[in-house]
Amino acid sequence: MDLEKQYLSDVEAILSHRYDNGADYWTTPDKRLIKGSPFSTLDCALLLLELGMGPTEPLLIETAELILSTWQKDGRFKLYPKGSIYPCQTAIATKVLCHMGYATDERLQTTFQHLLDIQYTDGGWRCNKFSFGHGQETEYSNPHPTLTVLDAFRFSDYFNKEQSLDKAVDFLLEHWTIKKPIGPCHYGIGKLFMQVEYPFRNYNLFEYVYVLSFYNRAKNDSRFLEAFNMLKSKTVNGQIVVERIVPKLARLDFCKKNEPSILATKRYNEILNNLGSNNI
Repeated sequence: MDLEKQYLSDVEAILSHRYDNGADYWTTPDKRLIKGSPFSTLDCALLLLELGMGPTEPLLIETAELILSTWQKDGRFKLYPKGSIYPCQTAIATKVLCHMGYATDERLQTTFQHLLDIQYTDGGWRCNKFSFGHGQETEYSNPHPTLTVLDAFRFSDYFNKEQSLDKAVDFLLEHWTIKKPIGPCHYGIGKLFMQVEYPFRNYNLFEYVYVLSFYNRAKNDSRFLEAFNMLKSKTVNGQIVVERIVPKLARLDFCKKNEPSILATKRYNEILNNLGSNNI
């Protein structure tokens, strides 16, 4: 069965929010592309792709053009009309565009180089925004934006070639050991992290293992394999059961809480394929 047809009601639900923020393609008249989550421009582009909508569909092409309209000549993306541009914003915009098939676009080549240029000393990416004060833990990078950057880079020519990306992988593997909240935004590995969340939106075990499974640097590392085995232990008959969901997505069929998800299991099977004989 064609997945888009199977989940047509989910597609229609997402499209029903298209003008919620006052303009087309889930945004505001002044292009706030991350406003209204989980029905923001960037969120909805990823959701539609996950449900099987092709990136060459006119709707997604126009959405991509909207995202690209916020690109800056230095490689950053300005997702809000005013205020600072944070690395996490550029990271998510780049990730979405890569999933939409724009990784080879010249603008994204500039963005990839920009991201490498601003990589923090510990190998990750961080924003100079300190909502929780300036404790010692804020000297680390932010794990989730780092994971987002790695998700984008796997579509690039740098993938599994660039040592800087290996350093980013090492940073995330080290967080598996540290566990405690780190970075200016306090990303930790605790009870919420260990709950399988789908679709991928927040820093959690499923997305962590999924993205890292593409990187050779991680595949044979004991920390990664421990995380993978934790995820594997949560499967039921080889299927991913969704443990946590954003409440506004709870009515969608493809990601029902406490039920196996065909599409989430598809992502899990990608992990198995990436690991090969390591998935025992």
